[in-house]
Amino acid sequence: MTVRSGRTVHDLRRENRTAILQRLYFDGPLSRFALGPVTGLSSGSVSNVMAELVAEGLVEEAGSVDSAGGRPRTLLRIRQDSAYMIGVDVGETRVRVELFDLALTELARVEKPLATHVSRREDRYDVTVVITHVRDGIEEVVRQAGVEPGQLLGVGVGVPGIVARTPEDGAVVHGQTIGWDAVPLERLLRESVPLPQSVPYFIDNGAKTLGQAEMWFGAGRGASSAVVVLFGSGVGACVVSDDLRSGRAVEWGHLKVRVRGRRCRCGAQGCLEAYAGAEALLERWREAGGCPPAGADEESALTALLAAAYPPAPGVEADAIALAVLEETAEYLGAGFADLINLFQPERILVGGWAGLQLGSRFLDSVRTYATSYALSYPASHVRVELGTLGPDAVTVGAAILPLADFFAHGGRRKPAETEESAPAWKTSLRERAAQ
Repeated sequence: MTVRSGRTVHDLRRENRTAILQRLYFDGPLSRFALGPVTGLSSGSVSNVMAELVAEGLVEEAGSVDSAGGRPRTLLRIRQDSAYMIGVDVGETRVRVELFDLALTELARVEKPLATHVSRREDRYDVTVVITHVRDGIEEVVRQAGVEPGQLLGVGVGVPGIVARTPEDGAVVHGQTIGWDAVPLERLLRESVPLPQSVPYFIDNGAKTLGQAEMWFGAGRGASSAVVVLFGSGVGACVVSDDLRSGRAVEWGHLKVRVRGRRCRCGAQGCLEAYAGAEALLERWREAGGCPPAGADEESALTALLAAAYPPAPGVEADAIALAVLEETAEYLGAGFADLINLFQPERILVGGWAGLQLGSRFLDSVRTYATSYALSYPASHVRVELGTLGPDAVTVGAAILPLADFFAHGGRRKPAETEESAPAWKTSLRERAAQ
């Protein structure tokens, strides 16, 4: 049956389920009576949908609340052990895999270090090594948590680079800065990870998964528009607005800040990342005469740079070289923030990523000052520049949100498994291979 708007009754039922699930998820527990006004649904629609969700085990009773002159009203909430998600962060120093319940409570975690000492970045990000880390991590967290693979809503993966999609391979990653040229990551994971074919993969840029997490649960909550910046070895950003509620990753780190400037790891010259990414920051400190610890990884070296610029012990003189490098980096980042302010006029700019969190409050005041001085005055006066609040796990949490958001969008129903006729050829070949 089709209604006048062109939507079917099935579409309307799915939308009603989505509205109720999302409201319970973010604001629950709530009574049936309270759900009507906040979802715009009639009491009959609320009762029908709630009966379905309780029968399916997605929603459970959570006590009661007094009503005005009547019987107490039963409160309802999402049943957090009714489904699970896996979030994966293919980061710059490690691959992190976490398993969450429906309330995004972490149940298990595994971290697999990447070889940060190698001179060639493409060697550090060897595809086979990354796939192996993800596979082993998924197997370990599922085993640790005692979860049946069929209970998974999906696996979300945050990666560096641009993610495209093809009918043959699913998600394909173009990671120019890490030596990934059209890597068919979804196909490779499906061939390697022993999960049922019905478990979907959701692969996206790490800055976007960071933005998703901060907008749902962190410093972006309540904002109508924001740019969430991922500041690590390189820099990236996710733009969220009324038109882009799910966010869009932008290659902000490859805006040009100097003509014929420093060579960026992408191969071009003058990119913001060549001046403001942690890898470039540490290289400039070394070139200026600084002394990063020998053999240290980037995180440890950045800690040493901050300690040199801002000595933790009283009476110790700050290292002038370290201070100068950090101040110059703050100006480059401020100029980059000004570009974001002028282009998108966001309500907030939120800084995350391991390097952004390390530099933290010591660094952000200078960045704000430069951003304000370089940006147009009106949008600059209406933006707040703050640190993200979800810590180093934000990318992984955001990756786990990808299957959760899809689950809600489908009204709390898993996508049906693909048939032999509809499945891509590589999926069919996997089943044939398994049967041999």
